[in-house]
Amino acid sequence: MKRVGAHVSAAGGVENAPLNAGNIGAKAFALFVKNQRQWQAKPLSPQNISRFKENCEEVGIAPDQILPHDSYLINLGHPEAEALEKSRTAFIDELKRCRQLGLKMLNFHPGSHLKKISPDQCLAIISESINLALDAVPGITAVIENTAGQGSNLGFEFEQIRQIIEGVENKDRVGVCLDTCHTFAAGYDLSSEAACQKTFAEFDRIIGFNYLKAMHLNDSKKDMGSRVDRHHSIGMGVLGLEVFKYIMNDDRFEEIPMILETIDDSIWAEEIRMLYEMIR
Repeated sequence: MKRVGAHVSAAGGVENAPLNAGNIGAKAFALFVKNQRQWQAKPLSPQNISRFKENCEEVGIAPDQILPHDSYLINLGHPEAEALEKSRTAFIDELKRCRQLGLKMLNFHPGSHLKKISPDQCLAIISESINLALDAVPGITAVIENTAGQGSNLGFEFEQIRQIIEGVENKDRVGVCLDTCHTFAAGYDLSSEAACQKTFAEFDRIIGFNYLKAMHLNDSKKDMGSRVDRHHSIGMGVLGLEVFKYIMNDDRFEEIPMILETIDDSIWAEEIRMLYEMIR
């Protein structure tokens, strides 16, 4: 089964996220387990945790179909020791929150070299950050999201993601989330069925579909290879519909969370229905 949902609000408490997902007909969802723009957050209460689990059960969405996203402040490849330690501490805290909620994955942007170290040095630091975090918190898989390559962000080339994974000691607890907008903006063509076949074959050759744990389904406001991360609603950007038809009819994307991060949350329910209608 295809598991399509959206990155829903957790305003008022994480326990509200499953209900927000249920309201749009989602079969998966993403959320922030703390405020994504602040370093510190109050601990999850026993009530937050129990009600979150109860509400997930109520809407019929299992932990395998939930893709929490870490804070935007975290940079696991930071070139400066103090800032790197702060990011690592925050990442471990988020892994602990995921474990408290009974979740199995944490999605994150790999990191940025900030033009202060080489990309290779930064990628090695990211791998070491993942190793430290996985050692600190059992049971959670670190899911690397490919980026558009904006600024000094790494992870926009499949080879960079492979390099990070190669440096991770426990390969069973690392995976990848492919974002369609980011993939396209990074220069991988997804505009036709033939282009999708080529790009996903390249992903399989370089990284491997065994590492694919999730998808972000987003159209793009910017052209292929722009290296600019600007999401659009499905069918309203320059990416077009072919990639979404391809994904919805390919068995390799079964039973993983496929999350909308499109720009108009008022039409998420409509977009989810549209995606399911693409199944032949």
